[in-house]
Amino acid sequence: MNRGAQSIRPYRSYVYAYPHKTSYRPLPERPALSELWAGERKDALSLYLHIPFCEVRCGFCNLFTRIGAPGELTTRYLDALERQAVAVREALGDTEPVRFAAAAFGGGTPTFLTAGELERLCDIAERRMGADLREVPLSVETSPATATADRLAVLAGRGTTRVSIGVQSFVDAEARAAVRPQRRADVEAALGRIRDTGVPVLNIDLIYGIDGQTETTWRRSLDAALAWHPEELYLYPLYVRPLTGLGRQAGADADTAWDEQRLRLYRQGRDHLLAHGYQQVSMRMFRRGGAGGTAPRGPDDHACQTDGMIGLGCGARSYTSGLHYSFDYAVDMRRIRAIIDDYTEAADFTRAEVGRRIDGGEARRRHLLQSLLQAQGMEVAGYRERFGSAPAEDFPGELAAFAGRGWLEETGGLLRLTPEGLAHSDALGPELFSPAVRHAMAAYEPK
Repeated sequence: MNRGAQSIRPYRSYVYAYPHKTSYRPLPERPALSELWAGERKDALSLYLHIPFCEVRCGFCNLFTRIGAPGELTTRYLDALERQAVAVREALGDTEPVRFAAAAFGGGTPTFLTAGELERLCDIAERRMGADLREVPLSVETSPATATADRLAVLAGRGTTRVSIGVQSFVDAEARAAVRPQRRADVEAALGRIRDTGVPVLNIDLIYGIDGQTETTWRRSLDAALAWHPEELYLYPLYVRPLTGLGRQAGADADTAWDEQRLRLYRQGRDHLLAHGYQQVSMRMFRRGGAGGTAPRGPDDHACQTDGMIGLGCGARSYTSGLHYSFDYAVDMRRIRAIIDDYTEAADFTRAEVGRRIDGGEARRRHLLQSLLQAQGMEVAGYRERFGSAPAEDFPGELAAFAGRGWLEETGGLLRLTPEGLAHSDALGPELFSPAVRHAMAAYEPK
């Protein structure tokens, strides 16, 4: 780990999936899904349905989503989603039990759909895929503007156990600075409607590092969120990525000052939540003490990394043990619109189009990443049982460097990040990317 070993920036990349989608490439052989899933365990699958629509696009957003849905686009999209679900379920076969252990609707904003369209989305998950939404944890993302009573009633009635709302800031001026037009009064009203549904887990997303944000205004947002006693809180550092609405002044001094601001606000937010009885699950995720006893828990940071993931929709990923696959990826709005249009017109969903193969070395890295970035750490014995080797044998340089920086410790058979290691998760994660994945990501041309 000698690349910039003296000055690793704390906010290099948010590692929410490995390998990252920018390392995916078109699959020349276009393997049949029935072949890909033939040798996979199917008794505890995760199901993810992606809705690529939002009422507005926030300035920091690089998700696969578009603004609005003219004409009958949502209907055409759900038609395509249903065709894909039928093809995927058939590819899973019936020679062994197919069971879903968790489900999620993400985006975009799933609640951009009308109440009737949300009913249809649930029907696709249940009737076409066979997921019993009332018997498994179901997480759904929403926004203040789309968390209407009729939509929330549908979700609660269909078994939703977790609603995650992207607030980002309770300070109107900061919301505008993040190119997220909203009023605190509307946010509070949406939170009230969510609580009225009785859904067991409320998650609130907040962002730190917004232009003009101070310790005082950050504390104001934290306290406003805590007033709702959310079972979960996610604290995200602001990132500004290519082709998004936000831009920042270039220059090393500005970058350094911004890094210092984000680290300072992260520590303030972490300490404030810990003092209010929350437990830190990862750098980003905090869970209220006692909330996990009777209420179903929402997904942790690495939930979207789970092997055995079925993703439906043109922005979703699917994971087998040997291949991660999806459709084409873009951030530019024009390219996103074209990909969505192609998806709605597609008739054949029986093959994987874009993806990346996962060999033994990548499987080790993936397991280490998704385990180590959680506050509970990774069991060394469990790693050895799975891979037949010790983490220190497979990653001697990286782990020694992390320990040397005070980021990592081994205690009681666990490899665990220290508090300072958790704070630097977005620097630590990218250091574990393989050279091949680094090369593919570097060669990717943003579009």
